[in-house]
Amino acid sequence: MLQGETVALSDGSLGGELQALKSVEPQYTPSSDYIFEELEGEITLLDAFAAVLLNNPRLAQYGWSVRISEAETLQAGLLPNPQIGIDVEEFAGSGDRSGFDGAESTVLISQLIELGQKRQNRSEVARLNEDITSLEYEATRVAILADVSKAFINVLAAQERHQLMQMNLELAEQALVAADKRVEAGAASPLEQAKSKAIVTSEKINVQRSQRELDGARIRLAALWGSSNPKFTKVRGAFLAHDNLPHIHTLYTQINQHPEIARWAAKLAERRAAIRLEQSEAIPDLTVGVGLKHLNQNDDLSAVIQVSVPIPVFNRNQGNILKARRELERARQGQRETEVQIYASLTNAYQQLTMLHEELAAIKTELLVTAQGVYDDTRRAYEEGKANYLEVIDAQRMLFDTRLRYNESQAAYHQIAVDIEALIGQSLSNFQQTLPETNSN
Repeated sequence: MLQGETVALSDGSLGGELQALKSVEPQYTPSSDYIFEELEGEITLLDAFAAVLLNNPRLAQYGWSVRISEAETLQAGLLPNPQIGIDVEEFAGSGDRSGFDGAESTVLISQLIELGQKRQNRSEVARLNEDITSLEYEATRVAILADVSKAFINVLAAQERHQLMQMNLELAEQALVAADKRVEAGAASPLEQAKSKAIVTSEKINVQRSQRELDGARIRLAALWGSSNPKFTKVRGAFLAHDNLPHIHTLYTQINQHPEIARWAAKLAERRAAIRLEQSEAIPDLTVGVGLKHLNQNDDLSAVIQVSVPIPVFNRNQGNILKARRELERARQGQRETEVQIYASLTNAYQQLTMLHEELAAIKTELLVTAQGVYDDTRRAYEEGKANYLEVIDAQRMLFDTRLRYNESQAAYHQIAVDIEALIGQSLSNFQQTLPETNSN
């Protein structure tokens, strides 16, 4: 999924979830008799993706929107229906026309003939609207799957924090054992033993708190696929380190893959097609009718042809044409605004990512090594009577805080990386370019 620090998926691949989610066919609307089987046991990111694509209510709504736009495209291409009319005249008058003997009956079938390629233009507008709806669905799909990735990362980080709390509790319990031995040997006062017990109690509370936080993260993840009572026990993944990040300019070239950019391109095409449609609406349509006239007086039949066309004197559709042109200009401004926002979001996210990349490297290679060494040396010195209990507490707290900071930085890094991958439409691990050297000035 990510370059730099990344989450490993169940298949062991790195940087694959945006490609993997494309291999999962979107399920627009589960059938009415579909029963969702709650995820259980240990789950992977792909398991979460599949559950969301099948069950997320928001995606299901967009699925129906796609189908509705398909129906609108079908309707736009249909021909107008023919009309049949019956005209009876020369009856119920006076004299010879007082009855129906002199009546004349006309049966006429007429057909509206659309000129100016109205039907073709109407179908083109509907087809482009269908494309826009599909791209809106894709944009929503990417956003929801990004939320799933973030929620998955939160659960993974919460699991690690819970493990850290348990490790810290174990360290506190080990310190308590050492304090007990020193007190029994007369090398320390009972006060140290009391402090050790208080710290153990405090760490037990921290373990319980971290468990509640983990449960909350699990609930938030499960809510994305419509579950209020998650049954999965844990998520499977690991934060793996890599050395390189792509250059920001390389990422800029991928902006056009964002669904919102593609949606605006389709919107502009739809607005241009709408202008052509409104211009064709200014061309009068032709109505042609053919039929038979029957004369009751002598039972004769005669053919009838009727042709009518409106005269475009007042209404030449000029208002709708002007409206369509202005909507095109508004769409252009919307496209520009979206591009500016995406570029700004990418730039900001990349700056945060590079900062966290450097921070993670420093914590891993320097702070963690130093904190672990200080704790080991201090604990050994305490057991040998060369250090006091306060120094042990400080060393243990420094080690724990460093591990916790590393965990939090990992989670933040991955959250931002998911945002970037959603913006460029692919995985950061696809790029192998290294970061440029930072100017010390």
